[in-house]
Amino acid sequence: MQLSALNSQVRNDSVTALSERAHSLCALARKQEEAGDFEAACATIREFWERVGDRPHVDGLDEVVRGEVLLRAGALSGWIGSARRIFGAQEIAKDLISESATVFENLGLDERVAEARIELAICYWREGGYDEARATLRQVLDLLGDRQSEQRLRALLNSALVERSSMRYREALHVHKEAAPLFENSSNHALTGKFHNEYATVLKNLGLAENREDYIDQALIEYAAASFHGEQAGNKRFLALVENNVGFLFVRLGRFGEAHEHLDRARTLFVALSDNGMIAQVDDTRARAFLEQGRYGEAETVARGSIRVLEEGDEQALLAEVLTTRGTALARLRRNDAALGILERAMKVAQQGGDPDGGGIAALTIVEELGSIVPFAKLLEYYRDAESMLTRSQHPGIQLRLGECARRILSNQEHGDAGLGDRFALAPLGANGSGSKQSAVNAQSSASNEQQVACSLEEAVLRYEGDLIKRALEASGGSVTRAARMLGITHQGLAFILNGRHRSLLSARTPIKPRRRSIIRYRR
Repeated sequence: MQLSALNSQVRNDSVTALSERAHSLCALARKQEEAGDFEAACATIREFWERVGDRPHVDGLDEVVRGEVLLRAGALSGWIGSARRIFGAQEIAKDLISESATVFENLGLDERVAEARIELAICYWREGGYDEARATLRQVLDLLGDRQSEQRLRALLNSALVERSSMRYREALHVHKEAAPLFENSSNHALTGKFHNEYATVLKNLGLAENREDYIDQALIEYAAASFHGEQAGNKRFLALVENNVGFLFVRLGRFGEAHEHLDRARTLFVALSDNGMIAQVDDTRARAFLEQGRYGEAETVARGSIRVLEEGDEQALLAEVLTTRGTALARLRRNDAALGILERAMKVAQQGGDPDGGGIAALTIVEELGSIVPFAKLLEYYRDAESMLTRSQHPGIQLRLGECARRILSNQEHGDAGLGDRFALAPLGANGSGSKQSAVNAQSSASNEQQVACSLEEAVLRYEGDLIKRALEASGGSVTRAARMLGITHQGLAFILNGRHRSLLSARTPIKPRRRSIIRYRR
């Protein structure tokens, strides 16, 4: 009996010692992961987990530590899978993370459950599953309530990231403004740096879309703050990400020399880290710079190389973006058949990845870049696909592009099939959308039908034009000059339209408010 008790005590001591060691190693790996040193984090817990795709060694560990090992292995599988373009890595990561969440739930450890679910949401985000990521993060915020904790900050940060990725910029901006005071009190440089970077990116997107110079100025300040905190955290990977983001901003401002300098620094850092996924993203940014510069051949070459890398992983939303970049370059090189094939693939990839916005942008790009060579009936289908997939987009630029495409289709309608105009009709054809036999019997002559179709198209586009002008005036604070710039027309042109076709919108005009001078100089 005494011998049995002694053996039991030895086994318990062994389990305790092993669990304590695993707990210490997981804590260190988490710090290394937070600093962006994923290779070091993997090496730290190699005694319990060897590589992506392997099952962690959790036998002999107590329940809490078993959950910790599963969580670290899952989180690192997601990060390493993204960096190395390992296909299926996100599914592997989600399985391990979900198992860890179950362990923590059974133990009643809310903070650990929250940490696991945040990592799960990040996996969904990488795949382009924004709705799943959004729902998962909402669960976390409901679980944590108003408690002041690091996991709540992480949940808020990633919620804003998901909204920004979904082009729901107003929601993202709201989250950032609400969370800003909480991050000011945080001593976690890595987390605070990510907050400033995301905040800057949202401001950048809104500033560019709405010609808000104050937003652009603030974005540059936020990027500087992000770099400061990244340096304090010693996270080179994050610093490279900020360089890429600043480079993209300068691309959009037409400051290409500075843009390429930032992109060079970002790529050098990512190459040193062997992060092929981020190298591909920097290359996509450079390809977009080449597009803006009219260097279409170089843009296509760079984008093609980026696609080869991204095809090896499972981040479908990102792959769709780069496919759209390459398709645009091919179209401008007049390689129309190849461009159409690539852009159709971008639509399919985005939809499969749960990213309707990405699919909508690809469809919209087909209408914009290939409208002169695509048959009218097919062009109309692409437009309707784009309009449907982008219905939730809050990007003002997207709405303006849709409106311009509608006008192009209207002007080209005479070259297409006369019977397709009913797609633009505002009234339903029947109870089930297909019309009735009686209406077919009572149909008027072909000439009369064509006249009605043309009228429906003109009314629909007039209403669409009015809605776009109203949005532009609201976004510009009533300034006709800025609204005209957003719409891509002259001040005189917009004034003529307002006084002619849309007099009901004249009340939306307000005196131009004096604005402070921008700290940067725009290239117009």
